[in-house]
Amino acid sequence: MTHFTNFKNMKRRFTKLIALCILVSFGANAQIQTPAPSPAGSVGSTVGLTEVTIDYFRPGVKGRQIFGAGDDFLQPFGTLWRTGANAGTFITFSTDVKFGGQDVEAGKYQIVSIPGDDWQVMLHTENIGGNMNNFKEENVAAKATVKTMKLNNSVERMSFQISDISADNTTANIHFAWENSSFKVPIEVNFDETVMKDIAAKTQVRPQNYVAAANYYFTTGRDLEQALEWMNLYLAIGENSNQFWQVHTKAQILAKMGKKKEAIAAAEDSMEKAKNNEAGDFGYVKRNEDLIAQVKGK
Repeated sequence: MTHFTNFKNMKRRFTKLIALCILVSFGANAQIQTPAPSPAGSVGSTVGLTEVTIDYFRPGVKGRQIFGAGDDFLQPFGTLWRTGANAGTFITFSTDVKFGGQDVEAGKYQIVSIPGDDWQVMLHTENIGGNMNNFKEENVAAKATVKTMKLNNSVERMSFQISDISADNTTANIHFAWENSSFKVPIEVNFDETVMKDIAAKTQVRPQNYVAAANYYFTTGRDLEQALEWMNLYLAIGENSNQFWQVHTKAQILAKMGKKKEAIAAAEDSMEKAKNNEAGDFGYVKRNEDLIAQVKGK
């Protein structure tokens, strides 16, 4: 009888436990989702060969005075700020860069700043979240001082952009804007060494890389003799000399070298092969005609 009673008690407790688990599970699933006061934001871009990513939280103005001198402002001039809301703002570089002219290693950094007429922007190596008491000067990897730009139109939600990427893909700006204030910190990347190592290693594996190497040297104004050598190596392989678009590139290299006679001959060769291509000339007859006229006009 005692065993039967114990069994009934155990069964009752087990049933209550199951019911409690169901209630807890239901309660968790029944939570109401509401918009965050400072929603998360992320922006990223490739600059050169460097992936730049900024993850942050976007507070709103909400009728408040944000930046200025004195205690009436949410973020008074001269005070340390996490540059955002919640856990702060973080920037990640996939390669070494220059931040505000200073060398910074690849990695993830928290952006900490001091607003003012001159805005100080720092990359902190340690994650301190919103607790500025944990800020340590010795953990600052780079510090840039930039002019604060006043905005004519108020920006309600704090925003970051990676803007003003240069034509040669070597520079850009980290662009911040909120309320009536904005700043830009320049970054600079260097991909030349990486490209050069790739050229040295991969042209031995894949002949098509001779074309990529020749084009890189041609467009960046490097050793044109080397560019021509690589292009000739590629065109000498199999039926590659029939690729009139690559022969046209060779003509361009020769023209840039000032070798007019050779450039015209290569352009005429490219044009003839383009005319005879059953699938069409893809505009290379006109390109070669223009190149020949350009060379003869010099």
